[in-house]
Amino acid sequence: MTAEQVARPTLAHIAEIAGVSVPTVSKVLNGHRDVAASTREHVERIVAAEGYQRPHKATPKPRRSRAALLDLVINELDSSWATEILAGTEEVSREHGMHLVLTAVHAAPTPGKGWLESLTARGTRGVILVLSDLSARQRTELNRLSIPFVVVDALGRQDPTAPSVGATNWHGGYSAVQHLTSLGHRRIAVIGGPEQMMCTKARLAGYRAALEVAGLPHDPRLVRHGDFRHEQGYLQTKALLALPTPPTAIFAGSDLQALGAYQALHEHHLRVPDDVSVVGFDDLPFAPWTAPPLTTVRQPLRDMGALATRMLISLIRGEKLTASRAELATNLVVRGSTAAVKR
Repeated sequence: MTAEQVARPTLAHIAEIAGVSVPTVSKVLNGHRDVAASTREHVERIVAAEGYQRPHKATPKPRRSRAALLDLVINELDSSWATEILAGTEEVSREHGMHLVLTAVHAAPTPGKGWLESLTARGTRGVILVLSDLSARQRTELNRLSIPFVVVDALGRQDPTAPSVGATNWHGGYSAVQHLTSLGHRRIAVIGGPEQMMCTKARLAGYRAALEVAGLPHDPRLVRHGDFRHEQGYLQTKALLALPTPPTAIFAGSDLQALGAYQALHEHHLRVPDDVSVVGFDDLPFAPWTAPPLTTVRQPLRDMGALATRMLISLIRGEKLTASRAELATNLVVRGSTAAVKR
């Protein structure tokens, strides 16, 4: 080996100086288009300055082009909530020439057996996880394969360093309950989502903070958990109505659970909002058309899906994110399902 060969810069050397990964340098040298223009120019300047010489290659054999795929893993596909997330994700994917592969995990916390193998076989470039998580094996394998992922509404055990997108859930819970206390309600129940979810914990913390500010006690019997679906809103409302002193207002953790509350109240011959006020969360497209129109916390679901996709595409291009966690604002939309408590 000559002294010239020893001194010849390597891909790893170029990557270290440029502050990017070796695969990113390789993509630049091989003319891949999925690298940001600024990153490409930065790497090419360093390649020229360091005198890196591209190795001579034999004439490559023709190979099949790989589709630009993103995997979207979501807990369900049969709700307006999922539709809004999907719409934002699909729009940004299409803008960047990417295609989506959908996986519904239903009630499971992680994608099922065989998902990782299928993902690898089809050459997926990145993964968006919505209300779901990865097993330790799946996480390790994605990191080994340099396949990035972004989480939307992470579960409670989610790695805090993982890139994620959410909403200001604490503020949403606080504003919903503060609205009810301002109307004179003192017995305010909450039907949250699954206990382990970060968004549920944040909304409950906002609920408790609003009660404290109003000088109201926290009654554990008024705190219920559901799964964001209609049936749990119905069942938990019936349980709340069976209490010795039922609530005069219900803060539901989703618009679907609020609809379940409507049904249970109707069966008990109670009127919304004359007898019981109801607040939802999400502001799904049907919320203004319920009877009465639903007061709810607007969550920018479509924007959350779009932002998660932009973050993922940046990671695929080898770019560094300005922040690993992004939270979009929520705001209360007051309609006809809330009113002053009867004295």
